[in-house]
Amino acid sequence: MDSFKLLSAIAFAELAGCAAAAPLATRTQVANSNNFATRIVAAHNRERAAVGAAPLTWDPMLEAGAASYARGLALTGRFAHSDRASRGGAGENLWMGTRGAYSLEQMIGSWVSEKAMFVRGVFPRVSRNGNWAAVGHYSQMIWPTTTRIGCALGSNRAADYLVCRYSPAGNIDGRRVP
Repeated sequence: MDSFKLLSAIAFAELAGCAAAAPLATRTQVANSNNFATRIVAAHNRERAAVGAAPLTWDPMLEAGAASYARGLALTGRFAHSDRASRGGAGENLWMGTRGAYSLEQMIGSWVSEKAMFVRGVFPRVSRNGNWAAVGHYSQMIWPTTTRIGCALGSNRAADYLVCRYSPAGNIDGRRVP
């Protein structure tokens, strides 16, 4: 089991144990605090530079959509991608883990770790094991035509939910990934 799935399973188990004991307390962290946007963009742009992709810029509209969805995940304890139509064609990466246990860099690092399975090629044939989902977060991070990003962190008593939105979206069948 990869580390992302393991963290998600642990967080789900913790969330299930807490939900019955106490009502959910939620918060959402966006670009205004702790250099959130700067740290997110820097982590992405390091990976993009390594493959020759142009840097991303922060988009407040993508951030607003990510914040709304992150709040919803924290309130419901659900962990699933949003409906594509609801995000206006933007791509989306999600992360979930124990509240307060991981830095932003560790959260994003779980997506970056997928590059060990990544092979350059035409999407969806970009994974050493033949399953594009094993590298889908990473390939979205480095997608060559993506230019903007906006993210938010939603939390309840048990878990943090990082939602990043990307525009234009990546992971498009038949397109080359660097």
